[in-house]
Amino acid sequence: MSHKSGFVNILGNPNVGKSTMMNALVGEKLSIVTSKAQTTRHRIMGIVNGDDFQIVYSDTPGILKPSYRLQETMMDSVNIALTDADLIIYVTDVTEKSAHQGEYIEKIGQSGIPVVIVINKVDLSNQEELEKIVEIWHSAFPGSPVIPVSALRNFNLDILLNSILAKLPEGEAFFPKDQLTDKIDRFFASEIIREKILKYYKKEIPYSVEIEIESFIEEENINRIRAVIHVARDSQKGIIIGHKGSMLKRVGTEARHDMEDFFRKKVFLEVYVKVSKDWRDKPAMLKKFGYQQNN
Repeated sequence: MSHKSGFVNILGNPNVGKSTMMNALVGEKLSIVTSKAQTTRHRIMGIVNGDDFQIVYSDTPGILKPSYRLQETMMDSVNIALTDADLIIYVTDVTEKSAHQGEYIEKIGQSGIPVVIVINKVDLSNQEELEKIVEIWHSAFPGSPVIPVSALRNFNLDILLNSILAKLPEGEAFFPKDQLTDKIDRFFASEIIREKILKYYKKEIPYSVEIEIESFIEEENINRIRAVIHVARDSQKGIIIGHKGSMLKRVGTEARHDMEDFFRKKVFLEVYVKVSKDWRDKPAMLKKFGYQQNN
């Protein structure tokens, strides 16, 4: 029996449901899912194994025009994803009725990498509209499958999986069969806290925040975690903390509950807030927070 194995990079604009797609394909919540755009900052790998295949999915930041250094590093991840994939899944949705989304559409088409177009959120459309959108993407990527799905409702994901497997090369597994992701537990602890901030704060606040896990101590029955919420300006610290600490307590409590579900054990979580002025534009801070920069 032949074995298929490959890297499948998930690309698309913000707000098309890329992270929901990633989680649905992997069967675990690895990527932040919120109603806000630009929630994914790092490439996150999710590994799916079958008897005769291994798919290494990679969720990348949404495609955008950078406004500061942090976003430049996010777009570096997108550019790398255009060179190191065996297959690209380009995620669009029923609200994107044009395939002319700028330079990245052209780059994808010129990359020489096989592409599967996925039209997400089909539960928000009707058959007539959907057929028009499918035709637009068929014209933009002739020869590539165009698959309507609903990641939220697991609709057509079996068809998408079969299409992915049909395009993967034969090869041995890249990772052990019991490995789920390339990220460590500290990363997921920080992302769970950041998800709560995206959920409860408005405007610029969620995009001005970075989470640092200062300590992560694993004991037999409990994980003891100390986290720092870095903000870019003094005025943001009070907003994060809230009146008499109410907002910070809410974030910490919900994050702890989600961590206990994710790690499947008790969690003791301490959360603090620190001003790290203009960290999004400082190379040393970006490096400290794990963002890779191309010079």
